[in-house]
Amino acid sequence: MWTGNSRYWIFQAIGWGGFALISVFFAWRFDQLRTKDEVELVLGRIGLFVSLGFVLTHLMRTVIISLNLLQKKLEQQLLIFLLITFIFSVIGAYFYTELLQQYNLMNKREKDFKNNKLLLVAGGVFNFFIYFFIWNLIYFIYHYISKSRKQQLDTLRLEALVKELELQTIKAHINPHFIFNSLNSIRALVDENPQRARKAVTELSNILRSSMQVEKVETVPLEKELNIVKDYLALENMRFEDRLRVEYDIDEDTLNQPVPPMMLQTLVENAIKHGISKQISGGVVKVSSRFQGDFHELTVLNTGQLKGTMNNEGFGLSSTTNRLSLLYGDKAAFNIKQINGSLVEARVLIPVKIV
Repeated sequence: MWTGNSRYWIFQAIGWGGFALISVFFAWRFDQLRTKDEVELVLGRIGLFVSLGFVLTHLMRTVIISLNLLQKKLEQQLLIFLLITFIFSVIGAYFYTELLQQYNLMNKREKDFKNNKLLLVAGGVFNFFIYFFIWNLIYFIYHYISKSRKQQLDTLRLEALVKELELQTIKAHINPHFIFNSLNSIRALVDENPQRARKAVTELSNILRSSMQVEKVETVPLEKELNIVKDYLALENMRFEDRLRVEYDIDEDTLNQPVPPMMLQTLVENAIKHGISKQISGGVVKVSSRFQGDFHELTVLNTGQLKGTMNNEGFGLSSTTNRLSLLYGDKAAFNIKQINGSLVEARVLIPVKIV
């Protein structure tokens, strides 16, 4: 399989192997391979240089990954790249000089300065810095282009998903049964409570309008999403009456945090459909929002039983997972689990955006 890791090793082999072949070609072209001693000297020096280059650039890549350097600001990346390049150039030059002496592979000029190791190492630093700088430059450009392409592909995938599922979104978030039930409840209220009936019409209108606007934006402030959830639960409360108890635990500091539109409403609808409606005595739906470390945590807790893996059941929960993945990659998380045998918790973690 053509994985990123195998691609790296192939590029390493091609790069340093190509360098070795070019070096041998120029040595032959400038008549540096005329005798057996010259051949052994040139090939030995090239072999040492390539071996050190191969090992040290791999270690340099390990340091870059461990520092998460490619995720930092561009100015920081350039500064640290130069620093790393210099440090590894010094290391490379030092070991190269030691190995040349150990294996008696020093050329005439180097032998003249044999007793001045500092000068020899300094000269080697320049050579290693040039090649390590080129290596780092290629590595940086490759990952910069790959990252840009991935972002473009993710954007295109998100746009395609939204367009493809535009009609399904309306059906998933606002199913016909909910609309019919709401209309029947409103009709019953027209004579006995006209004021509540008018308010219910407004609530239903708000929900339908928000559903139609889902494809136009990627995120909305939590406060706006929460208003839709409250309208939805107010309408469901007309149907379930005392069987539905609603609780909110909202940290006001999270109200401006961006969330995917209709995502929270989907989780609440799932809680009603699979939880409350299945309970003869009804139950509770609790919506919570708080900061958890570097994440914005949204939870919907409801009375009910979790049967099987509900993450894969229906368009609603699967679309939640897909949207989080496309918007935040692997930085966001979604799970649903049974708690205490009588409660089900749907939990979403979204990377915090400072507003």
